[in-house]
Amino acid sequence: MATAVSTPRRASRPSGRTSLLALPALVPVLGVLVLGLGSAVLQSVGLMPLVGQPSFTTSAYSALASPAVSDGMRISLAIAATSTAVAVVLGLAAALLVHRIAPRRGFLALLAAATVPVPHLVGAIATGLLLSDSGLVSRLVGADPTTFPQLIAGPWWVGVVAEYAWKESAFVALVVLVSLSRHERELSEAAAVLGASAWERFRRVTLPLASPALVVSATLSAAYVVGSYEVSWLLGRSYPEPLPVLAYRLFTDVDLGTRPEAMAVAVLTVGVAGAIALVGTLVLRRTAAAR
Repeated sequence: MATAVSTPRRASRPSGRTSLLALPALVPVLGVLVLGLGSAVLQSVGLMPLVGQPSFTTSAYSALASPAVSDGMRISLAIAATSTAVAVVLGLAAALLVHRIAPRRGFLALLAAATVPVPHLVGAIATGLLLSDSGLVSRLVGADPTTFPQLIAGPWWVGVVAEYAWKESAFVALVVLVSLSRHERELSEAAAVLGASAWERFRRVTLPLASPALVVSATLSAAYVVGSYEVSWLLGRSYPEPLPVLAYRLFTDVDLGTRPEAMAVAVLTVGVAGAIALVGTLVLRRTAAAR
């Protein structure tokens, strides 16, 4: 059976002309990124101060060795990893469900896509109203607010992870659904004729076809969660603060002397997100090479 069912062939690489079509959208994004990141770097080293004369200094980066920053990085990575893992599982399950139910595929795909345009801020408010100790869930189960688990601003960041997982799972589902073209159904049916079980068809046909989309969507989701602050700010604890929340608090502090440190934390956050993108790219290349 292992020799009868083979993995799909690797898709051909896009041509240079196809890549050029992305330039009109890519150039403005890179321009905003380079200008914004360059401004943050200059402010963090004292070359673009809000007040006073420009003077090069690395004191803001020396402050990154504080426990607040190390704890913030640990929390940011933990939230990103947990929420992305849950989103990948839920998104893959939803994509497979929509893909298998062909007659209602359009309606289910539209239902899954309905959560994508909802802002994370709205999702965070809805999650707080749903999971707080006096929220809808506690009232439905008739729980005492004093004994209800602290899901919002609690020690395990449950509300933050739940909001990110809910929102990003729809994105994962849409990306995976596109990758599961009609060829997956044909290959799966051929494998079934050859005697492959449902698990073997999933492992040898469906998962290889969906794995590049899973890697791409998981990488984008994790990088976004690391750099997003509004959900953690609304639903998380006051300490430790994820890196974006810490950067925002330092940036809005009445003491203008914390502005370079805020920019240094922001640059560190961008570096972490870039490292996630690099790892995802390497995994994607290995996944494509193994197909």
